[in-house]
Amino acid sequence: MSDRIYLDWNATTPLRPEARAAMAAAWEIPGNPSSVHAEGRRARRLLEDARSTVAAAMGALARNVVFTSGGTEANALALVPGVHRAGGRPVERLLVSAIEHVSALAGGRFSVAAIGRIRVTPSGVVDLDHLRDLLAAGPPALVSIMAANNETGALQPLAEAAELVHQAGGLLHVDAVQSFGKMPFDINAIKADLVAVSGHKIGGPKGIGALVLAEDIETVEPLLRGGGQERGRRAGTENITGIAGFGAAVGAAMRAVEADAACMAALRSRLENGLKETPGVMVFSDDVARLPNTTLFTVPGLRAETAVIGFDLEGVAVSSGSACSSGKVQPSHVLQAMGHGPELAQGAVRLSLGWLTSETDIDRCLEAWRKLVAHLIKGERRNSA
Repeated sequence: MSDRIYLDWNATTPLRPEARAAMAAAWEIPGNPSSVHAEGRRARRLLEDARSTVAAAMGALARNVVFTSGGTEANALALVPGVHRAGGRPVERLLVSAIEHVSALAGGRFSVAAIGRIRVTPSGVVDLDHLRDLLAAGPPALVSIMAANNETGALQPLAEAAELVHQAGGLLHVDAVQSFGKMPFDINAIKADLVAVSGHKIGGPKGIGALVLAEDIETVEPLLRGGGQERGRRAGTENITGIAGFGAAVGAAMRAVEADAACMAALRSRLENGLKETPGVMVFSDDVARLPNTTLFTVPGLRAETAVIGFDLEGVAVSSGSACSSGKVQPSHVLQAMGHGPELAQGAVRLSLGWLTSETDIDRCLEAWRKLVAHLIKGERRNSA
């Protein structure tokens, strides 16, 4: 598999060496972190070290990091009626942007009647005017806006949204799963109240994530009840091995975040310049700020399934949008929310880069794309003959 090119980093990432080493060490610790003996204290120390690492990467307090099974659970834990700031009024409804991950669009524990949808612009950015109107039309709301879209890479105006939300007495939940580790993220600068992150998007293991709370947020209602783990916010013995790998991956990612971002941005420009040599290629959200590693493109008449298979046959792994929905036949809800019709939405292909991506990888991807285009043109000629 070493000769293959992996350009699906937004779906999941390779395990970082630092995470692998941390997990191997954790496997040797037999203790339960809730136990008071020496073995338990060793496990507890490992747990709290990782918690501190995640907190420091976001400018949060370690005691406000709640480890979960991943980003989906972190979102579900956050999206609950009644969550509030100390001394503040509990939220009664949920406003969620139309381009959110499906785990946020599901609404958590809010009833369907209590959920509103925030429009986005044709560039894939949250419409702040519509958000303002929705906030004024009802009681305090929990507003869910992702930091960066997982399909287009479009960055969202979180600080501006937070100001509107707080002025209306609400709270801001941010799904930072796709942006965390790819760019700096400060919970205090953005003034986010609840933030979801995940391990396997930044070189950690699958099956681990966290919900990070702002300093003055009251305890959220737990999804899982049982023991008093995670300060009563998430019952069950902690996944020490996964948490160790997550913490190590966060540390490694943050040490190189700016250099990696600059490198990926340069590679993405090389990629998109090559793609645009094909007449009719459209790159979504290329008129707004995006994650440095993400390209979602299409060309009229292209079928995403055909492109993904074609790339795969040439040894290049790409996707047709979100990994959570790429096996489904319906068009992307993100592109539909942006106002694109089925012809474009059904042909969208996502290429996402990572810290190991090289110029050679990009050039091989473009070579595969040119072969695919030539094959499609030949097919059209045969069909029209």
